[in-house]
Amino acid sequence: MVCVCNATYCDTLDPVVLPAPGTFVKYESSKAGKRLERSEGSFQRSLRAPDLVLTVDTTQRYQKIKGFGGSVTDSAAINILSLPEKAQDHLLRSYFSEEGLEYNLVRIPMASCDFSLHAYTYDDVPYDYELTHFSLRDEDTKLKIPILHRASAMAKRPLSLYASPWTSPAWMKTSESFIGKGTLKGQAGDKYHKTWANYFVRFLDEYAKHNLTFWAVTAENEPSAGLINNYPFQCLGFTAEQQRDFIARDLGPALANSSHRHVQLIILDDNRLHLPHWAKVVLEDEQAARYVHGIGIHWYLDFIGPIQDTVVPTHELFPDYFILATEACIGAHFWERDVILGCWERGNQYSHSILTNLNHFVAGWTDWNLALDLEGGPNWVKNYVDSPVIVDSSEGVFYKQPMFYHMGHFSKFIPEGSQRVGLVASKESKKTDLEYSAFVRPDGAVVVVVLNRSLQNVTFGLADTGRPHRGRGSGQLHPDLPVAAAVTGLRCPWLARGWTEAVGLQPHTAHALRPGRCGRGGAVLCPVAEASTRVRWDPERCARAGGSGTPKAGILQAAECWCCCSNIKC
Repeated sequence: MVCVCNATYCDTLDPVVLPAPGTFVKYESSKAGKRLERSEGSFQRSLRAPDLVLTVDTTQRYQKIKGFGGSVTDSAAINILSLPEKAQDHLLRSYFSEEGLEYNLVRIPMASCDFSLHAYTYDDVPYDYELTHFSLRDEDTKLKIPILHRASAMAKRPLSLYASPWTSPAWMKTSESFIGKGTLKGQAGDKYHKTWANYFVRFLDEYAKHNLTFWAVTAENEPSAGLINNYPFQCLGFTAEQQRDFIARDLGPALANSSHRHVQLIILDDNRLHLPHWAKVVLEDEQAARYVHGIGIHWYLDFIGPIQDTVVPTHELFPDYFILATEACIGAHFWERDVILGCWERGNQYSHSILTNLNHFVAGWTDWNLALDLEGGPNWVKNYVDSPVIVDSSEGVFYKQPMFYHMGHFSKFIPEGSQRVGLVASKESKKTDLEYSAFVRPDGAVVVVVLNRSLQNVTFGLADTGRPHRGRGSGQLHPDLPVAAAVTGLRCPWLARGWTEAVGLQPHTAHALRPGRCGRGGAVLCPVAEASTRVRWDPERCARAGGSGTPKAGILQAAECWCCCSNIKC
């Protein structure tokens, strides 16, 4: 099933509104046809717990989230601009606006890649070591840059742009060619390496003239590709040692001494099976490591590079460097069909990959082309693949595929600055086909994403007590997750921060409150109780805060400092 959009119609999503205290909002997509369908409900205290209960533990904190997005290649821009102007707007809004998925990451190839109409760089004049002939191409000024400006204008969240080069000019390479096996001529510190480093700076300079600044650059797209004989499209080979030396002696200093010193540098940008070796070679060198901020990974060989053997040890060795999934698409392998319109399983593959990465310290996930045509191109070497959005320019329409909606379960609800938190399955059902992850947003709301790829419906409970081993006082929802479905849930901010209640008091008259305003409905400041596993009742302080009365029997099981004020309506 696909959703069809044209110049006059396109499905939209409402901006996210946080639920009231004690309630949740659920967004569900399913093979049966639901597409981020919204529903609301209340956490209940009297339901019999199902066999599987997922308990949010906000005291367990993991990596911060950078975000989610896709890539503006030449081909993506060509396809978007092939539509009528209003349909173009619908497509871009679908990705970037509050009415859509709210992408915040955008990857841009530095010059051409395979998803271009031809191979080119920004300075193909031989031996121009001063880069006097460096200039952006029509693909930048007429395609990618206008798209980026329009996307930025539609987005409420700031966009983080990052750029990746596929190849240097051929005259800098040992192969004298854009394709095939080849590295930079010479060695780190020489004129070829200095010129290539300055090429990055010139790229950033030229885009800045168009009022576009970058969050990051990667040192090279898939540096291992340029070490393969007869590689079919643009590439530039580096070993880990060569990348280390290039960064330490050339690229790092060039960026640091430019007006773009704030731009972050990402190493690897290749399949994760190169980890942890690649990171150890580069980051154990002090001269290189001081210029590096993160590590980029691709998904194409995940089946021979388990995440526990690659990403996890890398994070353990280098916890101060973020890990970002920088490219993924389906259809790249010879055994995969290029475009399959409406394929739900491909959406499942996206969600499975994203959840696996997020649950193992990865800070975000970037899709490949934002849009392709019905063939999966254009691609100058016919390396066709699938995309979340497929454009049929002859009909003036585009199709939103299941992959698009699966991306939305993450990008729309887990903004930059969110943090992964604990989500523990009940002991009764440690073995489950569900995949899941939980996050606290910057606004304090908790987001839980659950994926069911099994062949049967799964009923589960979701509890949030702040202390997963103490269920008393928790609220639960008991959704039924259909076969082949993904669901994202939001909880209100202060309840999501480990809320607990005095046993015997009703939720609407007594709460364990975090210091601050009482939910949305009032402006009562609750005083801070003593830091203890038991929260002391202080009637004088509560009276000053606007509460009255005395508590009934029970213990507040608090993870932090709380107080209980009765008769405060939230």
